[in-house]
Amino acid sequence: MQELRINNQIRVREVRLIDEEGKNVGIVPIEEALRRAREKNLDLVEVSPNANPPVCKIMDYGKYKFEQKKKEKEAKKKQHVQEVKEMKFKLNIEKHDYETKIKHIREFIQDGDKVRVWIWFRGRENVHPELGDKLAQKIIEDVTDIAVVEKAPVKEGRNMMFTLIPKK
Repeated sequence: MQELRINNQIRVREVRLIDEEGKNVGIVPIEEALRRAREKNLDLVEVSPNANPPVCKIMDYGKYKFEQKKKEKEAKKKQHVQEVKEMKFKLNIEKHDYETKIKHIREFIQDGDKVRVWIWFRGRENVHPELGDKLAQKIIEDVTDIAVVEKAPVKEGRNMMFTLIPKK
């Protein structure tokens, strides 16, 4: 949260004053604005320092800071940080294992996370990259209703990797 200047920290000759009810009082000298704030036992807070002249508001600064922190906490609660989950497949995967992993991928994507899929090539499997392509296409087809490919399948050394993200 950005710290605002209050009361005697405000160093300008005149300000555009807004009273505690939110009504625009107009452009007044800083001394008068400070006097009005003191009379009501409130603070003079510079809410828009870049305006010409700066905009100041009469308010309870402690209460204002408390409300701002509360709003920030609420905003944090509502946001979802997208994680990158990983799922690893071997080239010769059994049907049931495949279905279980696809089910997990679907859950991750429905939760709003990215999924990085790895396909391992072991031993002689390295000679047949087309089998990895075939498996990758099958995985993509099985989740195409809820996901799109962010990064296309690429074979790097003994692995093939691609990334799936949720559809908008």
